[in-house]
Amino acid sequence: MLLFMSVAVFLILRLVPGDPVRAMLGIEATPQSISVAREQLGLNLPLPEQYLHWLGQLLHGNLGQDYASQEPVTSLIAAAFPVTLELTVLTMAVTVLVGVSLGVVAATRRNWLSRAIDGFVVAGIAIPNFWLGLVLVALFAGTFKLFPPLGYVSLTADPLQNLRDMVLPVATLAAAQVAYVIHTTEGAMRVALGSPSMQFHRAKGLRRRRIIYRHALRNASGPVVTVIGLQFGYLIGGVIVIEALFGLPGLGQLIVNAINDRDYTVVQGGIFVVAGLFILITLGADLLCAWLDPRIMENQAR
Repeated sequence: MLLFMSVAVFLILRLVPGDPVRAMLGIEATPQSISVAREQLGLNLPLPEQYLHWLGQLLHGNLGQDYASQEPVTSLIAAAFPVTLELTVLTMAVTVLVGVSLGVVAATRRNWLSRAIDGFVVAGIAIPNFWLGLVLVALFAGTFKLFPPLGYVSLTADPLQNLRDMVLPVATLAAAQVAYVIHTTEGAMRVALGSPSMQFHRAKGLRRRRIIYRHALRNASGPVVTVIGLQFGYLIGGVIVIEALFGLPGLGQLIVNAINDRDYTVVQGGIFVVAGLFILITLGADLLCAWLDPRIMENQAR
């Protein structure tokens, strides 16, 4: 998957209009200076040779250098990644806590609250993240002035201001994630509660709360963990737009700026890191599902 992704990203970037050398040197650059810069950056080589050179650097843990600053791409990613990681972790924490809790409520109750939750699921899945972000900024930053619309202060510098800066981006990203987790949890819980084992627990006289949270929720955890793992992976890719919208200096903002500057090495390195994280997270979710439900491993062994 990583090899296929690297080929796709490398070729797609070369189809984007614009010349990275002209973007770096400016409109007043002479043909001679452009030719020299292309030779120094290796952009005068055939595409297959450029790709093999980049792939060889990847195998040695080298993502290349920024065209303009000549800084290692690994250093730029290392500086930007903590912001993306914080945004992702906070969003997933909200997603798991709110999504699973409301999913259980929707599966075990049929009243106005469950109908409101169903309505939120439909709205959360249907509304685009960037549009929701603009609405939240207009309301809570423009009208009520509760949270800043842009900017970022690190957690170590000012924890309180950092959390205020993260409220709107996290709410924007978490809306759709929570909706998917609610939908999956509700469906899995309904199946689990209707199983013969749950009927057996009821016949034994176990309390309803214990049946729901100790037995049914564990049986329903497989699909829920799978969806959470997938959404975690998608979230890392989705932060690109949200970080640009809220001015967060994370990995997404780094990739967007590199795309505007036609900085191939930074874009390739950033997307490669995002794809690698997605693969690792989904693999971890699969292993966690097998640990929670040993029947998965037994079926594979058969």
